[in-house]
Amino acid sequence: MQAKEIMTKKVFTVSPEMSISDVASFLLAQKISGAPVINKQGKLIGIVTEDDLIFQDKKIHFPTVVNILGGLIYLENFKHFDDELKKIMAQNVLEIMTKEVITIKEDTSVCEIATLMTEKQVHLFPVMDQDRIVGIVGKADIVKAIAEGN
Repeated sequence: MQAKEIMTKKVFTVSPEMSISDVASFLLAQKISGAPVINKQGKLIGIVTEDDLIFQDKKIHFPTVVNILGGLIYLENFKHFDDELKKIMAQNVLEIMTKEVITIKEDTSVCEIATLMTEKQVHLFPVMDQDRIVGIVGKADIVKAIAEGN
């Protein structure tokens, strides 16, 4: 089986300017776990998921710091902490979305999709035909295919 056989063809998208509370309400209203983020030119620029929204309630882990002769040395990656803090403090989709989206094509096999899901821990893939979104595949689509005996 291929993505085109299991994908959801009606794709709900959101704009980068949408507020966090609006996108949360939108996902709930549409009963979806995430949505591609499309800019004003119609280009895919990210994806926002329930995981991104849940991340905002994450407990902040401050990096371990050592003070030597008045200088601070971070024992952990400070950039990682800074990125997490920005995401926790986000006010709109642009600030919380995942910018590096893994996309698939219509002819991507279900086996490849399942492998990507488990190895990359990504559970929602826009299906692309060149620069155009033609569908979306999520965990529910894979489970549905299994339930139908495919």
